[in-house]
Amino acid sequence: MDEWAGTNCDCLVIGGGPAGLTAAIYLARFNLSVTVVDGAQSRAASIPMSHNTPGFPDGIAGPVLLDRMRRQARGFGANLRRGEVTGLVRSGPGFVASTAQSTIRAQAVLLATGVVNHRPQLLREADHDQGVARGLIRYCPICDGHEASELNIAVFGTGERACGEALFLRSFSSRITLVAPASGHDLDATALESLADAGVILAGRCHAMRLGLDKIELDIEGETRAFDTLYPALGSTVRSQLAQHLGADLAAEGCVLVDSHQRTSLPGLYAAGDVVLGLDQITHAMGEAGVAATTIRNDLAAANPSFLFSSARQDRPRVHAANSARCGRP
Repeated sequence: MDEWAGTNCDCLVIGGGPAGLTAAIYLARFNLSVTVVDGAQSRAASIPMSHNTPGFPDGIAGPVLLDRMRRQARGFGANLRRGEVTGLVRSGPGFVASTAQSTIRAQAVLLATGVVNHRPQLLREADHDQGVARGLIRYCPICDGHEASELNIAVFGTGERACGEALFLRSFSSRITLVAPASGHDLDATALESLADAGVILAGRCHAMRLGLDKIELDIEGETRAFDTLYPALGSTVRSQLAQHLGADLAAEGCVLVDSHQRTSLPGLYAAGDVVLGLDQITHAMGEAGVAATTIRNDLAAANPSFLFSSARQDRPRVHAANSARCGRP
């Protein structure tokens, strides 16, 4: 029997990163039926080692964290599916989501679809991914600026975003170089003064990149320069297309706008994590997801006060003692 056939749930979570999986854990523990559709595109999966995730003093790799969260969500009864939601429409008070496998009906939907980093086009995909794994390419100075302390750092980009990132990294290292893309630098007088005052070196156009043994090499205006690590500051694309097609309110940069309880402008539709304007941080995404899941539970209960009573939820799976121990439940 097709495991996707006739999927119905109280809440559909779209996205299986830290936000989506945190919400799934909460929702399942609220005795709600929850289905997570995960397109396997969480940026957390590319983190070689996170040292700023609380509770892991020796660090934890992104894939390991996600695997633990998936096991925890499943242990409490969440239904995790690999796939992509290609369409989302209103159906009465709820929603119908379309995937390549089937359709899913849900009373509420949580968008945890995240963003996609803009990568340097001067590197092949395989070299880029290897560079990230080796720490030669980094995307989050908030996450790992500490690990880059006093390294020779290149920031690749220009404009307000790249200027801000170079200045942020300057608090970790005295050796920061802002490297221009092929189009050259686009920096106003204020930005140039700020960079000069901070001692950030301004370099010309980069025409090629390649990985060395322990450096990343950049060809800048005919000269090859080696750096310990490179921070692309090229922006990102927000995965908010589903919200946009439904008519939810978005910010100018494409982030889904939510209230203080993670509700979007459409009743029954919620959002958490990087798809919402925020810090692009694992812990921040988890916090938003906890708020969203609790709001979803309370909103569903308000709409139908009796449906969450235990006598009406006999179809919900119960966690066995073995699963509770495995998931770290006290």
